[in-house]
Amino acid sequence: MNLEGLEMIAVLIVIVLFVKILEQFGLIEAGLEDSVEDELEMATVRHRPEALELLEAQSKFTKKELQILYRGFKNECPSGVVNEETFKEIYSQFFPQGDSTTYAHFLFNAFDTDHNGAVSFEDFIKGLSILLRGTVQEKLNWAFNLYDINKDGYITKEEMLDIMKAIYDMMGKCTYPVLKEDAPRQHVETFFQKMDKNKDGVVTIDEFIESCQKDENIMRSMQLFENVI
Repeated sequence: MNLEGLEMIAVLIVIVLFVKILEQFGLIEAGLEDSVEDELEMATVRHRPEALELLEAQSKFTKKELQILYRGFKNECPSGVVNEETFKEIYSQFFPQGDSTTYAHFLFNAFDTDHNGAVSFEDFIKGLSILLRGTVQEKLNWAFNLYDINKDGYITKEEMLDIMKAIYDMMGKCTYPVLKEDAPRQHVETFFQKMDKNKDGVVTIDEFIESCQKDENIMRSMQLFENVI
């Protein structure tokens, strides 16, 4: 995988991995029957999720789909929440030849929107709804938030380098030809040449979205993950 391949992965890898998680949970193959048992079980976990009707209104999933998603979530996370260590363990299964710890940390922080150290079913659904059913703009907004590590509204070279190093650590050993050690920094320079339109050393959300929307490969790949469940 070359430098340009990593550029697209930097935007899309979140979606790909969540499809894999859905497959692991058995959610993509699951049927769509209503389950009264699921609704009753929702009251027994340590963290009780919001009513299905409210989550249905806040997401792009139907009530039936939410029941299926909750069943899989509950099986993997009986307490009703996912902590960061569990999140890292899930991602490590998909990258046994690399180290996904740092990237999983960044991704966990993007899902943990209230920064309480746990991803609830509501957090999971709202993020997943954007990644799988959201508009291109919504997905890119979510990706920008992931890269904007300190949440100040800008992506700096330092933040992007941290993300690129994390992706390289996670996937570097799986690339062919093997990438050089300075590949993450090279990628950051390429990223900023394309996206930092006014050359002020930071990338705003408008610059980020405009550049991604002009990339046919990114736009085409994003369409592949719509309506997988």
